Amino acid sequence: MMIKEALSWATEKLKDVCERPQYEAELLLSYHLGKDRIYLVTHDEDSLEGVEAFQELVQRRAKHEPYEYIVGEASFYDIDLFVEAGVLIPRPETEILIDIVAEIIKKENITCMAEIGVGTGAISIVLARKFAGLNVVATDICEIPLRVAQKNINKFALEKQIVLKKSNLINEVHEPFELVVSNPPYIAEDFLLASNVVDYEPKEALFGGKTGDELLKQIILDVKARAIKWLVCEMGYDQKESIQVFVNELGVKSIQFYKDLAGFDRGFVIEFA
Repeated sequence: MMIKEALSWATEKLKDVCERPQYEAELLLSYHLGKDRIYLVTHDEDSLEGVEAFQELVQRRAKHEPYEYIVGEASFYDIDLFVEAGVLIPRPETEILIDIVAEIIKKENITCMAEIGVGTGAISIVLARKFAGLNVVATDICEIPLRVAQKNINKFALEKQIVLKKSNLINEVHEPFELVVSNPPYIAEDFLLASNVVDYEPKEALFGGKTGDELLKQIILDVKARAIKWLVCEMGYDQKESIQVFVNELGVKSIQFYKDLAGFDRGFVIEFA
């Protein structure tokens, strides 16, 4: 089988699975060969080595397994992160959260931060790379994210800036800090998700309770109780009203909501009194 034939076969296999089947076929073949996509064009009539191994990669993707789990890596912001099953794949929308947090860190000269739900470590790592004087305590309740996050922290030599703790929210975090950041589970338990998400990504990182906003509200309560000034959270597109009502009853100095690039409500920034 020549490279161009392998790409044609893979594109056909993936046509009902993803929006850009040829692009994903090229990505998988590039990964398989350890070459860039230009190589596929300039060597399209070469014989493909390891045909069966490549076909196995394509069959995995054809069953809706996320590309990132297949190759063990995800691109996020300006870095590539290790990922594996059991850890949420970082989303482009979360890059907006990072930019908002970075502005607060600069404006307030923040040096101590906590992250709830570290996942791959994406948020903490990007912020630590931006701010050499920033110290982060990042938590997760599950072992796999803590292990993967540590691997990514080590990759970027950020062990002195980021400390991981197994904790429910910030229960086990006793260090003083000025800001809490979180992209917690916020999907309602009866919400229908695509197969590539619900069948492969960890449910504990997706579903936030019956209505989806329960964990968000608990985070708000916990941060307020600790007299921490700032909280920045990602949320579901339909949760602005419920969070606004909850915060109004609770009483805070201010809350600002932000949208993602598609125009959906995506998160909030709370400044506590």
